[in-house]
Amino acid sequence: MLGEPSWRYRDPAAWRNLENDLGVCLPADYKEIVDAYAPVYVNGHLYLSHPATERWNLGERIRSTSEAWSQIDWDEGEPEGDPRISLGVPDLVFGTREGLVPIAGTDRGEEIFYAPMGGQGSGSLFIENGEGEFFEYSFSFAEWLYLWLVGEEVTGPGGSAFYPGPVALRDLPMAPGERPETRYGPPRGM
Repeated sequence: MLGEPSWRYRDPAAWRNLENDLGVCLPADYKEIVDAYAPVYVNGHLYLSHPATERWNLGERIRSTSEAWSQIDWDEGEPEGDPRISLGVPDLVFGTREGLVPIAGTDRGEEIFYAPMGGQGSGSLFIENGEGEFFEYSFSFAEWLYLWLVGEEVTGPGGSAFYPGPVALRDLPMAPGERPETRYGPPRGM
């Protein structure tokens, strides 16, 4: 569905370093997709970063996004679909094993989090829809991505982003002034 992988930045040491820093093992399917395609902008909305690049660095993105989300005072109003209930934690934390790790985001304000302790400890995804509502999904990142690409509402009600035809992939620029071309996956018959 996504087309030929580039494997440009495959670097197992970068993943080990990131996971050691976080104290979290990220899902294998997520790492494989990121290694194959990232840093990339998918179908004009979804951004995937990579841990082995200086620009669009996944580790930096996780740290800065976690810091920003940690600044929110969650006691002033419980978020819809409050992840604390599912995670069994009193405080909502980000970038840790006990909380939510931001792994991707969209230009529409949606944030995709991996919850290592979600799904009864087997890991789950929480999607924040850009309006403070969280939705938990117990399927893998690859399954979530597939469903998102075929137009399912996996970022919350009204959140589908379906585009017929091949999936559009635009590599993110790695140097100032670089303008990567958009490449396309195989025809999907949609």
